[in-house]
Amino acid sequence: MLQFNAGEFDVIAAPPPELDRLIKSDKLIASSKVDLVRSVVGVVVRAGAPKPDVSSVEAFKQTLLRAKSITYLPTPGVPLMLERLGLKDALASKITVPKTEISTELVAKGEIELAIIVATQAFTTPGVELAGPLPPEIRFYGSFGGAVSSASKVPDAGRSLLEFLKSPRVVEVIKAQGMEPM
Repeated sequence: MLQFNAGEFDVIAAPPPELDRLIKSDKLIASSKVDLVRSVVGVVVRAGAPKPDVSSVEAFKQTLLRAKSITYLPTPGVPLMLERLGLKDALASKITVPKTEISTELVAKGEIELAIIVATQAFTTPGVELAGPLPPEIRFYGSFGGAVSSASKVPDAGRSLLEFLKSPRVVEVIKAQGMEPM
């Protein structure tokens, strides 16, 4: 984080609100900001565990109520969804919200039964599997964009990298990793 705070990077990929925050603090070139990918939010379980039913809102609610433990990252989407479903209080005692991106690792270790997280985490964390995306009626996505550092000594190269990340060749990889290009 020290290098990041010192501006020793050329390009960053992050959720759009984080990019906007960094643009406002003059750490990023506003005109370089691009949308890159989005990933559906789904339910992840330990590899080999039975996959719970998340195919409908009612099945998803029952899955959550039956789960012994649940985790998700500290983003506003999941708590808002749980509140809209009327489950906030019923699930409060079994939810763990880590301060860092270790939700899928906790599931892989067997410390937590299921995670509600962007589906790409199922492809990038050994020991977990995607049970499925959230039901269509409550489905939402995590998205990522990119931008060039204001302190970059090679901003044109950074812009070229961001253009490359939107190219057809990279889009194939994006889709193979369970993401959608934006």
